[in-house]
Amino acid sequence: MPAMSQVQTFGELLDAVDNLSREDKEAFLEVLQRRFIEQRREEIAAEVEAARQAFRAGECRPASVDELVKEILT
Repeated sequence: MPAMSQVQTFGELLDAVDNLSREDKEAFLEVLQRRFIEQRREEIAAEVEAARQAFRAGECRPASVDELVKEILT
């Protein structure tokens, strides 16, 4: 696939994708989905690590579902 010039806006990106062939659109979608999934995995891993560090530092404690719901509702 030829290199694409830098796209400045969301609308320009949509226009650029509209100009792709059907096969290139499918490939673009697959790549975008893989990147989104990987980015989300990285975010979740970072959140888990932060939660583990907070727990080790004594900044949080284990709680039951009932305790969490009670805390949310008060």
